[in-house]
Amino acid sequence: MFKWLGKQSASKRTARALYGAVVTQAREPAFYAARGVADTMEGRYELVALHLILALERLGQPDVANEDVRRETLETFVTDMEDSMREIGVGDTPLPKKVKRAAGGVYVRSKSYQAALAQRDDDALQAVLNEHVYQGRENPSAPALAAYMRRATAHLAALDANTLLAGNMSFPQP
Repeated sequence: MFKWLGKQSASKRTARALYGAVVTQAREPAFYAARGVADTMEGRYELVALHLILALERLGQPDVANEDVRRETLETFVTDMEDSMREIGVGDTPLPKKVKRAAGGVYVRSKSYQAALAQRDDDALQAVLNEHVYQGRENPSAPALAAYMRRATAHLAALDANTLLAGNMSFPQP
């Protein structure tokens, strides 16, 4: 009678594990030391968003095609953003607007990254990275970060669907 509850819990557990992998990779010191990403709240958000987008894209591929896990992973991100904002003192009144902006930012970036990754050369991808990750400034590390994104996309594509649905996701070294 309550089988749906067990399924939901399994999806949430998987989503939390996948999101944990996203955050762990986004905190990799090499992004900040060697790739020129600002070690600020904005820089960290950009790297979490970038890795979340890559993860969600992979979770949407036909061989995985588990919309529950994909949705739960995005919801885990939203909950994390809310918790993080509360930790830094954002009050109850502006909180929903700020969380909505953070979630909307992932959507906007997702469209930009997908379009740029679909192109053969990296000029568009570097432009999008300069716009978002490097906060509107042209950064000499953008080509290396673009190459990393392509490697990460290929790495995620090679991960077995069962591995992903078991909550195991990895990324290449930055």
